[in-house]
Amino acid sequence: MGKKQLVQWMLEHEPLYEDLALQIWERPETAYEELFASSLLSSVLEEAGFRLRRGIGGIPTAFVAEYGSGGPVLGILGEYDALPGLSQKVSAEREPVTPNGPGHGCGHNLLGTAGVEAAVALKHRLEAEGIAGTIRYYGCPAEEVLSGKTFMAREGVFDDLDAALTWHPGSQNTPWSTPTSALTSVELHFHGRAAHAGGAPHLGRSALDAVELTNIGANYLREHVPDGSRIHYTITNGGVAPNIVPDAASVWYYLRGANREAADELLARLLKIAQGASLMTETEMGWEIKGGAYSLNVNHSLNALLTRQKDAAQAPSFSEEDRRLALSLVDTLEPAQKEAALAKALKLGLPEGELLPAGFSEPGPAGGPPSGGSTDLGDVSWITPVGQIITTCAPVGIQVHTWQASAAFGSPIGLKGMHYAARLIALAAYELLTDRGEGLAQARAEFLASTRGRSYVPAIPREVLAPVPEPVRGGGRA
Repeated sequence: MGKKQLVQWMLEHEPLYEDLALQIWERPETAYEELFASSLLSSVLEEAGFRLRRGIGGIPTAFVAEYGSGGPVLGILGEYDALPGLSQKVSAEREPVTPNGPGHGCGHNLLGTAGVEAAVALKHRLEAEGIAGTIRYYGCPAEEVLSGKTFMAREGVFDDLDAALTWHPGSQNTPWSTPTSALTSVELHFHGRAAHAGGAPHLGRSALDAVELTNIGANYLREHVPDGSRIHYTITNGGVAPNIVPDAASVWYYLRGANREAADELLARLLKIAQGASLMTETEMGWEIKGGAYSLNVNHSLNALLTRQKDAAQAPSFSEEDRRLALSLVDTLEPAQKEAALAKALKLGLPEGELLPAGFSEPGPAGGPPSGGSTDLGDVSWITPVGQIITTCAPVGIQVHTWQASAAFGSPIGLKGMHYAARLIALAAYELLTDRGEGLAQARAEFLASTRGRSYVPAIPREVLAPVPEPVRGGGRA
């Protein structure tokens, strides 16, 4: 009976949460600058009776909202940062709202809001039924730069959780069954000596030469790393003018490996290459860790629990208008991409021309290789069992981090997927709170087997502070 009442409450209150998600979509903010989104969501939780802790990990836009007392303690994770350059109207033509502006191409406007929707709905059931336990919503900034949760984890805010639940917008309904790659984000800085590049180049010591030699060495390293490793970089400072030998230059690397140890090994090897480049160019080299995410430790028990709620949660019903927008967005893809999207839709059992799966897809095989992507959710998954679901918020074939995704995540398609995710999470959490500990015991046993007693150690050193822009650090209430 409690589950039916939970779903009914959520269906009746959908307009409030749609408004929140659209407000955040209309005011996209990039990593560590999410003042509006964090303030909006935390205020809704505070007004609903949650206790707020702000400024977690030295980040003004990170917060924890808590309701209830005692155990079990369940976490619901939310994100709300946008991506640079992905501003887009709800349109199948490339129409930025703000040219070169940020946009929600990863759907975090939906991700963060669904968690609030689930948390508030659960609060009402705890009150109505006198259920023991604690619900926590974690407002997690800066997932797109893979470090917000790491700074929060370093403060210990996840340590006493019995389990955590979250989700991500996608183009089908399915549990997230694939591990992600561990990652180290590191920026290398070289310092040399400036000189006139034409008149006295022999007097200079080029920091840019050191950067380029490092990149050459890193590219040769690619042949000698484990399968699945990824090395990407961008030059963040290449000097100021061609006729001045650069006395300062920097390069920013992402190093990905199958697990934390593999990413750490890549860093050690890259630093040796950079030190060699420094010797060759007679420059000085320094480096700073900007992020260090763990691989995602998938908890299949919690994923199965989320999946079991699929019928009670009432799958979304997509309209003809939704279907037209979906087809129009897929029509903007390159021919090979569009063909692959249509083929995948048929493989998912959809009728020809249908691109919005409402039913659930089977999860991928357990124990497979990690995906090429990374997330700071991985850190939380090595502290406590984490369940994660994906729901249909965009048509099959539309990839996140694209303008087409920004359009979908601001449309009714995205909002319907958001509500479905919120109901799945709320129902799964309700079951964990009322099944006398059976679900949590199963999830904990799997977690202990997968971690094999290893303790979580943050990969971002204690002395490294979150890179919060000064206007945000001294800004408004968050």
